[in-house]
Amino acid sequence: MIKLSSFIGSSMIALLASNSAFAADEMPSRAEMWKMIQTQQQQIKTLQTGQTVTKEQVEKTEKKVQKVEQIANAGTFGDSNNNFGWWNNTSLGGYGELHYNGGDKDEIDFHRFVLFVGHEFNDRLRFMSEIEIEHALAGDGKPGEVELEQAFIEYDITDNHQARAGVFLLPIGILNETHEPPTFFGVERNPVENRIIPSTWWEAGIGFNGQLGEGFSYDLALHSGLETPTTGSNAFNPRSGRQKVAEATAKDGAATGRLKWTGIPGVELATSLQYQQDVTQGSLSESADATLWEAHANLRRGGWGLRALYARWDINGANAASLGRDEQYGWYVEPSYRFEVGDDYELGFFARYNEYDNTAGNSADTKFQQTDIGVNFWPHPDVVLKADYAILDNPVGIADDEIINLGVGFQF
Repeated sequence: MIKLSSFIGSSMIALLASNSAFAADEMPSRAEMWKMIQTQQQQIKTLQTGQTVTKEQVEKTEKKVQKVEQIANAGTFGDSNNNFGWWNNTSLGGYGELHYNGGDKDEIDFHRFVLFVGHEFNDRLRFMSEIEIEHALAGDGKPGEVELEQAFIEYDITDNHQARAGVFLLPIGILNETHEPPTFFGVERNPVENRIIPSTWWEAGIGFNGQLGEGFSYDLALHSGLETPTTGSNAFNPRSGRQKVAEATAKDGAATGRLKWTGIPGVELATSLQYQQDVTQGSLSESADATLWEAHANLRRGGWGLRALYARWDINGANAASLGRDEQYGWYVEPSYRFEVGDDYELGFFARYNEYDNTAGNSADTKFQQTDIGVNFWPHPDVVLKADYAILDNPVGIADDEIINLGVGFQF
């Protein structure tokens, strides 16, 4: 860059030289001298303006570099013009589903709407949450509820291992953690992962998960536990024992672990184990320790899919045994086929056989059987229309039923 002082010096020398030339030949007139001075002043003014513009450009560039450094280092800083801020690292999502259930039930229900909010504090620390509205209307005497399904902080201990603390979904089964409507077949979630594994099931505590290599991963959680009733039709029923972290009794917690293998694309094999020393939270004179064991396979090869799951509760104690609730089990198998229709749509068919018994310790006939066949149509990967036909073969004393179900679901 040419300095202003150098330019002025050079101009003066040129001016003197030109004057010498004129002296040797003919001195310029006053008008000619004034014109020469004006030309020199205009050149000086132009150079000064150029220097000012260059300085402003440098300052702007420095500010942009500082902003980029702030985003790279923390990602949460904003300026007065709101060019950057915490909202750049905050994500919004959710899902919902509307159902029509025929048969004896014969009702229509916006079953659930869930809103997800997540935030990245930095590359290693994040927050995740889900708020759910069930059955469209909540309040005193209303059918629905407003629930905090998840709210936890997760930290990357290393690149392959994470820790979390707060309210989170338990790592059990296929549906409990992944249950958005476009991700599964059937209008309603399968009854085994409802009556035996009480999905959706969340607790409060701390958890660890990570990758072990060769396709293996693990989950381990120490968390709040169930508090099942001890009398009535729901005595020792796991679904009735969910406290949903709402002023939950914390006399007795639980531990859950899972080992999963996904070493081949489209293959998931996993097993989970949970133990709680007393599922009644001290309501009885004797403790009722409970163990839940679950194993499942979730397979997909091209358009073909297969889901299979088995789950079993063993609850110790004379009270549970006297009601036949000391043994509870369920299983299902679900083959399916999914294929493209045109360039934008997908269609899928499935069949599922379900069997479960919450009173398997009783010699009486208390087994429920359900057969589902149906179709899913995806006009978009995140939107699904569903229809299925369910045949319910219930125990003696409970009427059998046949139900047509219709549904629409979405996620975003």
